[in-house]
Amino acid sequence: MTRIHLIYPHNAARISTPDAIGVELGRRLAQRHEVIYYDWDAPQTIRPEPGDVLLGHAHPIPFTIFRNSMKQPGWRRVLLMAPYAHSDLRYIAFLRHVVPHCDAFLAITGRYWFQRVAQTPCAHWLPRMIHLDLAVNRDHFPPMKHAFNPPGERRFVYIGNDHVPKNIPYLDKIARYQPIDWIGNGSNRYSHLRRLGFLNFKEEAARQRIADYDFLITVGSSDANPTTILEAMAWGLIPVCTPQSGYEGYKGIINVPLNDVEGAVAVLRYLQQVDESQLREWQAINWNLLDSHFNWDRFARQVEESIHTHVCRPEIQPMSLSQRLQMTAHEIAAYRRPRQLKLAARQIVRRLRK
Repeated sequence: MTRIHLIYPHNAARISTPDAIGVELGRRLAQRHEVIYYDWDAPQTIRPEPGDVLLGHAHPIPFTIFRNSMKQPGWRRVLLMAPYAHSDLRYIAFLRHVVPHCDAFLAITGRYWFQRVAQTPCAHWLPRMIHLDLAVNRDHFPPMKHAFNPPGERRFVYIGNDHVPKNIPYLDKIARYQPIDWIGNGSNRYSHLRRLGFLNFKEEAARQRIADYDFLITVGSSDANPTTILEAMAWGLIPVCTPQSGYEGYKGIINVPLNDVEGAVAVLRYLQQVDESQLREWQAINWNLLDSHFNWDRFARQVEESIHTHVCRPEIQPMSLSQRLQMTAHEIAAYRRPRQLKLAARQIVRRLRK
């Protein structure tokens, strides 16, 4: 029985990611392995025993558990598992300190991003990268949409926060021409989106409200693989998103252009008038896709294959001077964000207490 040290958020009381990843994956791995759970921001170091595997998410703050532990000798496998999108390098530049120490990088990302890695400053990581699509537990997100609203009266909703990759200023501009409701937390400075605040979708009353909508819309500019799209599919809503939200080339997921208000509004007007039979066809396609691919059994199977593979650690090319300078600049820029400064300060306090 392999002992796996799993570093990922894993609060079982939450059904959304990132906690759903730690809970659903850990539950499946524990059927055949010993799994030990850790918080990803813990200021500690794991020293392995023979045969141990390190699996999980590296924190952007140095001296945290994955980054400390990956350098310890004796691991059978060291597997990085983290979101990946390269449009805004501030969010992944710190991984330049991590990927060289890992046997594989299980990149939680959408098809759009993975197919374009070779054209980015991260191209040298590609030999160690494995595309890992996210998943959804359909028991937690049961079908709610059984009848679509009439043409011209269909409703759009955005679910999430207003972090930079979500591109909420663009969504607010679209909402000037097509009413869009917003479920989630964020700034009040957006004048066209109708704010509904946070809803807990573990509660039946919150899920019932979803049935009023026909489409989920998200227009991320650098969004790796948002699970809100999969959750909406499970409920029966039709997802509408930019390719830069990670999902591209799926028949039941409608793409809108990035930062092109006129083009996006044209797509939404088309969806207002499309025949209901087409909406039902997309809905059925999406439910089949969840059952065949975007599920936790497939997710866990991919991770287990990486744990037990006998393939040696692939070589990666050292970064060029221009790549190092570019990544360094973006890493420094990331720490100018207030949220990162807050995380760094909290981590320093933890270390001092330790």
